[in-house]
Amino acid sequence: MAETKPGNLGAYDLKDRVAVITGGSSGIGAAIARRMAEAGAVVAIGYNAGAERAAALARELPGSGHIALQTPMEDSAALKRAAAEVEARLGRCDVLVNSAATTRAVPHADLEALDDALIDRVLVANVRGPFATIRAFAPLLKRSGDAVIVNISSLAAITGTGSSIIYGASKAALDTIGVSLARVLGPDGIRVVGISPSAVATDFVPGRSREAVEKQAATSPLRTVTEADDVALAVMAAVTQLRLTTGTVILVDGGKHL
Repeated sequence: MAETKPGNLGAYDLKDRVAVITGGSSGIGAAIARRMAEAGAVVAIGYNAGAERAAALARELPGSGHIALQTPMEDSAALKRAAAEVEARLGRCDVLVNSAATTRAVPHADLEALDDALIDRVLVANVRGPFATIRAFAPLLKRSGDAVIVNISSLAAITGTGSSIIYGASKAALDTIGVSLARVLGPDGIRVVGISPSAVATDFVPGRSREAVEKQAATSPLRTVTEADDVALAVMAAVTQLRLTTGTVILVDGGKHL
């Protein structure tokens, strides 16, 4: 269990720490990987199908020891093997970022278009997968004694908007999981924080253009597009600075929720 002396509450130093980032080979995950590596962490870049992309990013990151790590959200046994691989190759895990997710744009009013197959795929990837990842890495995180789990959520969890009804629902479930796990893992020295962006300028949602993201951003108070690096910076703040923050969700939305 982590000590609670006041002198222990300074900035969290990432030098020689190990960060595992699911969905780390592109978009938000890749931006987080770059920020973590720049701060001195050794990064395991989780991927599903993007093995070459993850390996290329691992070679490009500053520092050394970075690895590509297969973390398929639908395969709990593979996630346990991934945790074992991190332990064998890197020896520890101090930061776990759940960035892997999936979606497909479905108009909310078109109930028939939201078919069972898509519902199941989104719930497995966005809910069961992150929980199974946390479950697999929990022993390593507990061993750290001062660890952080960050779940990449979405403003859709709060507003009920987003690419589809089931996507927003899946992220709301992830937020609730974060609250529960913050309560039970806190005594083991593990914080759990959600980062909830509005529409981000990546290719995450198939068919969504930069113009569409800019149009959404124009309706927010700050009128600024949320970039992948904006989310990465919020993750860095949650990990390294917000030492007493756990069981909550931080919005990165330019005030869109207002």
